[in-house]
Amino acid sequence: MAEKERTTKKVVSKRVVLHFPKRMLDEPILFRLIKDYDLEFNILKASITPEAEGLMVVELKGEQSQYDLGVQYLINSGVRIQALSQDVTRNEDKCTSCGACVTVCPAGAFTSETGTMVVRFNSKKCVACGLCIKACPFRAMELHF
Repeated sequence: MAEKERTTKKVVSKRVVLHFPKRMLDEPILFRLIKDYDLEFNILKASITPEAEGLMVVELKGEQSQYDLGVQYLINSGVRIQALSQDVTRNEDKCTSCGACVTVCPAGAFTSETGTMVVRFNSKKCVACGLCIKACPFRAMELHF
């Protein structure tokens, strides 16, 4: 019966932005998510400066019930959580398909079509690193944290 229960539990994988206050810089936040809530994580971006607020973009994966408990732990600890779903967008009117974004994207979220050289953006691959925003001469890429 236990094996059947394991196979029917819903597993979720979500990308979130964690904003945490400087008082939490020394706290083992991700360790707690692993140990206490059995969540997997992948750090997509981190900006942690001593004596300042920290920011981490992570992908969290686990059973829905454990994910919910882990998120509640973060909130109770003072971590502000924001979904990453559509935080990087492309303004199609400004984009000229110059390709500057294709060469700098570490996640491969941009592709250039052979022949037409039209640049396509796959937001599901985006890790919100911001490199495309800096590289785009026409400011077609926008970040909404």
